[in-house]
Amino acid sequence: MEFITNSAKETQAAAKKIMKKLASQPRRGALVLALSGELGAGKTTFIQGLAPALGIKEKVLSPTFVIMKHFKNLYHIDCYRLSGAKDLKGLDFEKIIKNPKNIVVIEWAEKIKSALPENAVWLKFEHLGKDGRKIKILNFNF
Repeated sequence: MEFITNSAKETQAAAKKIMKKLASQPRRGALVLALSGELGAGKTTFIQGLAPALGIKEKVLSPTFVIMKHFKNLYHIDCYRLSGAKDLKGLDFEKIIKNPKNIVVIEWAEKIKSALPENAVWLKFEHLGKDGRKIKILNFNF
């Protein structure tokens, strides 16, 4: 499944639509969204659309330098500066992903792939010119 968007607002609207579908699915642990794509491909913009769909009113910025931000039941992790899954120590990552009430969205998820649960939903982001983006859901069918 893929979405083509032509603005930040469209990327955020796609996030709301995707979240609505994913949140309705039964799960044992946290809903883990593993985002991959080059710098500026729309990963943070996507999360900025996801947060309001979860009732989060705070402004969402990329946690590149703090690694993780927590808003209610949403955990936003940016792995850009990590060298691997071992760098997650101290974040209680394993505990976070076991709680079915949590939603964990991870930018640059490929850097910690070995630490992710098998049922993580992978989303690949691509530039399509000026404001165009492609969001491809790799392992979930709508």
